[in-house]
Amino acid sequence: MKLIVGICGATGAIYGIRVMEVLRQLDIETHLIITETGKKTIELETRYTIKAVESLAAEVHDNDNLAASVSSGSFKTDGMIIAPCSIKSLSAIANSYNANLLTRAADVVLKENRKLILVVRETPLHLNHLRLMTKVLEVGGVIIPPMPAFYNKPKTIDDLVNQTVGKILDQFNIEHGLYTRWNGI
Repeated sequence: MKLIVGICGATGAIYGIRVMEVLRQLDIETHLIITETGKKTIELETRYTIKAVESLAAEVHDNDNLAASVSSGSFKTDGMIIAPCSIKSLSAIANSYNANLLTRAADVVLKENRKLILVVRETPLHLNHLRLMTKVLEVGGVIIPPMPAFYNKPKTIDDLVNQTVGKILDQFNIEHGLYTRWNGI
C-alpha cells in the first residue's frame, strides 16, 4: 500500500503526525507534504520537530514542487489523507485550484477515483464551509472531522486522537487496534 499524507495549517497537527506514526509502524509507504503553515502549527502545537515528522515518511515532497511524482495520476497510490485539513485547503480542493502540491495531489487522487480523506478542522462551520465539503463529497472525497466518541471511555488526549486516526485507517481497510469498536449493548 502507498499513501500520500498532507499536513496543513489548521489546528490539530497531531492527527497527521499520529497517522504517519501508525502507517510507519504498519510498514505502509507514505509520501508526505507539509505546507508552510502546517510546519508552523507542528512547532506551535506539538513536541515534534519538522525533521522528526519528515523522518516518518518514505519520501517528503516540497509543497511548491508541482512536478513531484505525486502530482501525476501515473504515480499510482491507494489514496491520500490530509490531516488536519484547513478550510483554505478544503476550498482549493473543492474548486480544483491547484496552486500547490498538496491541492494538486488531492485533485489527482480524485480524478483517478482514489480515496481522498479530509480531516477538516474548523468550528463552528458556516454554510459555505458545508457547501465546500459537499462539493468534495460529490466528487468522491470523504470528510472525517475529528469528532471523538465517548462510548469507549477515553482517558487521555491520545485516546481521542487515536480514535479519529483509527476511523481514517478504517477507510483504507487497514487493520489496527487504535480504539475499541462498538459491539452493541
